[in-house]
Amino acid sequence: MISKSIVNVRYAETDKMGIVHHSVYPIWYELARTDLSKQAGFSYAKMEEVGIMTPLVELNCKYYSPAYYDDDLIVTATVSKLSPVKIVFSYEVYREGSDKPINTGYTVHALVNKEMKPINTKKLYPEIYSIMEKMMN
Repeated sequence: MISKSIVNVRYAETDKMGIVHHSVYPIWYELARTDLSKQAGFSYAKMEEVGIMTPLVELNCKYYSPAYYDDDLIVTATVSKLSPVKIVFSYEVYREGSDKPINTGYTVHALVNKEMKPINTKKLYPEIYSIMEKMMN
């Protein structure tokens, strides 16, 4: 399953050179990740309600070419790896109409309870784990 989120670059997201600031891409990753979760039928809010937290433990972001103010972009997200205790999301950012990514990245999230202790989601929440499996690429 792959989500596709549309982003129109806002002026506030650019730096003095008129280029999208590097810190904005992880925010767009979160947007795409949230859209993917909703598309799978189980939002992050619902996951947290039942007691599953997903703190970020690693972020990787590669820049190939810049994005500029008012560019229309597509941010894709998919689950590339899953285990009972962690989930890895992969992202690609494209300028609309292009098939070559301008940015790629991934985030690694632990699967923990409200006390931030690792949990075996496959064992404790088999229905939710099954939904996460459906999000796999």
